[in-house]
Amino acid sequence: MNIDIDVNKISKKITLIIENLDKLRILKQIPEHEFYNDFRNVESAKHLLQTVIEAMHDVANHIVSRGRLGRPESYGETFRILEQKGFISTENANIYSTMVKFRNRVVHLYHDVDDHEIYKILQNNLRDIAGFLEEIRLMVNNQNK
Repeated sequence: MNIDIDVNKISKKITLIIENLDKLRILKQIPEHEFYNDFRNVESAKHLLQTVIEAMHDVANHIVSRGRLGRPESYGETFRILEQKGFISTENANIYSTMVKFRNRVVHLYHDVDDHEIYKILQNNLRDIAGFLEEIRLMVNNQNK
């Protein structure tokens, strides 16, 4: 399936994701007790994670929209459509859907987001963002063949 992807638009989003991922990796290096002692660390991590997830969704939504692959009714459904069309794996669609749920909590239920959860995400889940970038790179490369 050939999709008319706006490479410039996707590139800008990917650049944002990479830049924010680099910043998150810096925050990841802060020892846990120091991380919690400065509110700027927690708030920066929350904001960076939120914007990364939103940019990931924007990329996925662009592909779904340009390919006329379906009409997602939620952020998470966008990734499900890409999974159903064979662009991303079921495992990764599940991961990205979980990320979207986290983003929704940060945006709408911000009082329920625990600082320890943020630190745990930094320590254990940044590779999921890198995995998304790799899947998109492969998808775009396959479109250009």
